[in-house]
Amino acid sequence: MANAEAVPSRERVVPGSCNIPLGEFPETMSGSPFNPDILADQTIERLNEGLAIADKEAISVLFLKDSYWRDHLCYSWDFHTREGAQAIATFVTEAPPSKIEIDRSSALKSPHRAAIDGFGDVFGIEFFIKVTTDNGQGDGVIRLAEQNGEWKIFTVFTSLVEVKGHAQKLERPFGVRHGEQQGRKNWKDRRNDEINFVEKEPTVLVVGAGQGGLGAAARLKVLGVDTLVIDREVRVGDNWRNRYHQLVLHDPVWYDHMPYLPFPSDWPIYTPKDKLADFFETYVQFRELNVWTQTEIKSSSWDESKKQWMVVLERQTESGTETRTFHPRHVIQATGHSGKKNLPEFKGMGTFKGDRMCHSAEFPGANPESKGKKAIVVGSCNSAHDIAQDFVEKGYDVTMVQRSSTCVVSSESTLKISFKGLYDGTGPPTEDADLYLTSIPLRLFKAQQVKTTKLICQNDAQTIEGLEKAGFKVDMGSADSGLLFKYYQRGGGYYIDVGGSQLIIDGKIKVKQGQEISEVLPHGLRFADGSELEADEIVFATGYQNMRTETRVIFGDEVADRVGDVWGLDNEGEMRTIWRRSGHPGFWFMGGNLALSRYYSRLLALQIKALETGLTTW
Repeated sequence: MANAEAVPSRERVVPGSCNIPLGEFPETMSGSPFNPDILADQTIERLNEGLAIADKEAISVLFLKDSYWRDHLCYSWDFHTREGAQAIATFVTEAPPSKIEIDRSSALKSPHRAAIDGFGDVFGIEFFIKVTTDNGQGDGVIRLAEQNGEWKIFTVFTSLVEVKGHAQKLERPFGVRHGEQQGRKNWKDRRNDEINFVEKEPTVLVVGAGQGGLGAAARLKVLGVDTLVIDREVRVGDNWRNRYHQLVLHDPVWYDHMPYLPFPSDWPIYTPKDKLADFFETYVQFRELNVWTQTEIKSSSWDESKKQWMVVLERQTESGTETRTFHPRHVIQATGHSGKKNLPEFKGMGTFKGDRMCHSAEFPGANPESKGKKAIVVGSCNSAHDIAQDFVEKGYDVTMVQRSSTCVVSSESTLKISFKGLYDGTGPPTEDADLYLTSIPLRLFKAQQVKTTKLICQNDAQTIEGLEKAGFKVDMGSADSGLLFKYYQRGGGYYIDVGGSQLIIDGKIKVKQGQEISEVLPHGLRFADGSELEADEIVFATGYQNMRTETRVIFGDEVADRVGDVWGLDNEGEMRTIWRRSGHPGFWFMGGNLALSRYYSRLLALQIKALETGLTTW
């Protein structure tokens, strides 16, 4: 799920994104007794026999006709979801021989009877696995279903965790060098040299010190890849600190942990923006990441023959402006998974004479001295609601402009229904939860979310009814698949209700619905139906453009024209361009909410390590 202001609004439908259809789960098995351990062992033994000799027929007969193998880097250096027994057999036998073992390290991971639809309508056998391929070591999840009296494989998920021959360096360093040494440096001296790249250059340059950039840097560090993160802000975390005053994450803490350094056990369930910003500063210190703030790219170019960049950086330091030129082999754009502000151009924008007109990214908070003034918030997703609520609390007369419809889910429903048992106080370790969630192919995930959304609608029925009566239009996403899938496919279009809906129901936030803005007036807005609204302040909570727009600004047209559109789903149900090869060698996109950044930062770092060690090429 996304955090407030972290995603494009619902007006920014991702161009070309594939509308993944609903998948189907097999019919419920018969009530005949079975032993999960024995059936799992028999299945894996036969699967390994087929994998060892690349026997497509022997592999395909183990799978249901409508089955799935989702793979993240174990069987290729990309993300794929193969559907159907024959396609799966072809995919895994095109790679070198591999081996799968059952992971019995915990009750969750061991073979057991489980709801293989992730909901509770279809039961089968589920277990975690360890996989060894030519790419390295991976983890995964397999689900078996009974059909016509036979147990077959329904889904397989494999995800790389270690590049072949290059384990993560997570052991404790000694911390000191004992004995007499000439010119000995202490830890602080050595860290200063590392941060400032004295007599060396970074292999990877990361642009942006948010959750995406810092997560990627942390992953690369434990793989031994020299990485520099730059950010134009004064302090790490300012990209959150400088947002509107009342911003609090809409996702629970269990969903938001950072790699290698989870939030403390007494951390708030919902994190305030300034607390998150401070945590990011702490994260940089604890993980010993090399970060330069107040730094911008002045110029960049890619040398095709040398397969490296030339990047000129301008850095503000206590002693003045410093210019450095580096030649990294990889650049990661981690400026958020969105691009430039999506601020529509309307006739008359230059004529507005009110107190303030701005995009939500520039909104510092409602003015407590402006009680009784009129405010218009254009947009109807997370940021729009938060800002409208702030206006109400400061005594403004507030109207929200909702141009189409919004998926609304209460924060209670996300915690007690969407994330229950997975990302809550009773859930498994975060890495296991990530593996479990990602193991569901997107087509099946959409079908599962239809069931989940029905429960959410029942729980939120009173709120949804009240919103409709107040003139606020509610939707439940594509095929009623709800909020999570809407985020994956479109990057926005929803509101996690933390109080704004009741203000709409009570009439404290008025709604102007279904009309496009035709003109900005000196003291308000005029709409396509000829109606007008007065305003002293107007905030456009209209989201952000595709991430490629920021690429064009920072790196120029030549790079931007070579990369694909970012975000949205390809025809296999995998996210386009982001976290994977972008279309331009040496150039990567990193972004998403904290949960996606946590999981995919590992995969992005492993791809870079594989390229650096020669296990794969561009």
